[in-house]
Amino acid sequence: MKRFVAIFFLCIATVIAIVVGVNFSKPNYKTEYLRIHIRANSNLEIDQNIKYLIKDKIVDYLTPVISSCTTKKEFQQKLEENLSNIECISSNILAQNNFNYKASAKVTNEYFPARTYDNLTLESGYYDALIINLGSGEGNNWWCVVYPPLCFLNSNADYCYKSRIYEVIKKYFGG
Repeated sequence: MKRFVAIFFLCIATVIAIVVGVNFSKPNYKTEYLRIHIRANSNLEIDQNIKYLIKDKIVDYLTPVISSCTTKKEFQQKLEENLSNIECISSNILAQNNFNYKASAKVTNEYFPARTYDNLTLESGYYDALIINLGSGEGNNWWCVVYPPLCFLNSNADYCYKSRIYEVIKKYFGG
């Protein structure tokens, strides 16, 4: 009986995919994802700690800003419109905590090595990303996927956006 139910749902999902034009093939990573990277000044504990404080404040700031976005283009536009605010928030936190360096932010396309977040692996290659460099930006980074909103976690508020389509595909098709 379980096998019949699984086959039935697989058939329904296939029909829905054909009707709405869902493509189950591997996405084009250059165009399908928008990443965020906050790069610490160094790997010293103090620089890594401030990176996480800034991450929390940036997530708090960006969550309402991007909440109405539905396409990668909209997400990217909102991020670009808010670059000066992102830099200001980050640099103010650095100054308040007596750091002698500032933050810079940009939306760019650059090469990243393969990375895994939970069950999602992004292959190495060029991706569009919001990059926030703290000071030299030579330390380890915190990263996430802003679009599609697969993750956007905040330790203070427990924000967690997930793609329901991705979860269904993964559950029924082993994606």
